[in-house]
Amino acid sequence: MPSPRDRLARIVRPVRRAVLRRRRLLAALLTAVAVASGIHASATPPPRRVAVTVATHDLAAGSVLAAGDVAETDFAPGSVPAGLVASPQGRVLAAPLRAGEPVTDVRLVGRALAASYPGLTAVPVRLPDAGMADLLRVGDRIDLVAADPQGSGASVVAAAVPVLALPPADPVGGAASASGALPGRLVVVGAQPGEVAPIADAAVRYFLTFAYAR
Repeated sequence: MPSPRDRLARIVRPVRRAVLRRRRLLAALLTAVAVASGIHASATPPPRRVAVTVATHDLAAGSVLAAGDVAETDFAPGSVPAGLVASPQGRVLAAPLRAGEPVTDVRLVGRALAASYPGLTAVPVRLPDAGMADLLRVGDRIDLVAADPQGSGASVVAAAVPVLALPPADPVGGAASASGALPGRLVVVGAQPGEVAPIADAAVRYFLTFAYAR
């Protein structure tokens, strides 16, 4: 009568021969399983992206944004600036914008303009001489000077106010027209709260000009 060891050997022997005959196939299968397991373990989900509206080309201050001026691109969440404007078409640029630069609220003419100057209010001022206004650039600091057309003198109504934006010139070239456009050129400045009323008063009663602040 065969011993238990002999019976086990009779069972294992054919299995061993079968494994040896197919050892190359088994080795290939085990390699494939190992590679697949490694890929699965090392694969990470793609990082989350955020859609950001950016300029498609360089844009000058005063440009009115059209559909072709902006496009959406993906940013990593940690690189997204604050104050993004999702649909800026039709808005006016307060400052130049480089291609690929995100469109934020402080780049557009509007209430957020004075955000870079705490305590100031964005005030639109119409300078009667459009050519004089063309000399200005965003970031200039100027003294607003009110001159009496009747010759009674001139005075500074706001000192060292920053130029926040230069909206586009009127299509009529700064002259009054039948369409109701006023002469001159709009300039947006940042004024102290106490300067807003004197600026508004001077704009309607005097000839408003400027001098570069020291």
